[in-house]
Amino acid sequence: MAEAYSTSTAPKGTSLIPWWLVLLEGLAALIIGIMLLANPVRTTIFLVQVLGWYWLFTGILTLVGLFMDRTDMIWKLASGILGIILGVLIIGNPMWSGIIVPASLILIAGILGLVFGCISLFWALKAGWGAALMGVLSIIFGLLLLTSPYLSLQVLVFLMAGLGIIGGIAAIFMAFKMR
Repeated sequence: MAEAYSTSTAPKGTSLIPWWLVLLEGLAALIIGIMLLANPVRTTIFLVQVLGWYWLFTGILTLVGLFMDRTDMIWKLASGILGIILGVLIIGNPMWSGIIVPASLILIAGILGLVFGCISLFWALKAGWGAALMGVLSIIFGLLLLTSPYLSLQVLVFLMAGLGIIGGIAAIFMAFKMR
């Protein structure tokens, strides 16, 4: 019955994503992972600059899109202006943004760890000891991130390098398997 409602025209068992696109994604992730290991500072600054250009272009496109679609106008206007401001600040200050953007990510992750940990402890009253254990671990993780942001920043860079390398190799393998 679920097949009757399928909107896909691809034969069953095939992917709509071309294999070569998965290969390119895997190669890009592998190269970025190796670059992060070889020169973490320069690569982090480069990636943050790419993020700045992305925010700048999406901010401009969001504002241009307001001329065609005025639904949620206030949110789109705020998002577009914020994207342009952050994009210009990041592009204009590459050294500072290479430190501030990842550090902000660490702070947000630490705060979210504390919040989710407290929520898990609250739900542990109904769900049992598993939720309590996850809550305690999440609070410990959040406190570690917040109390040592410099160490957390270093770990984040090397963690992203490892994920890039492992994910890149996995994507390359999958691309050849899809082919």
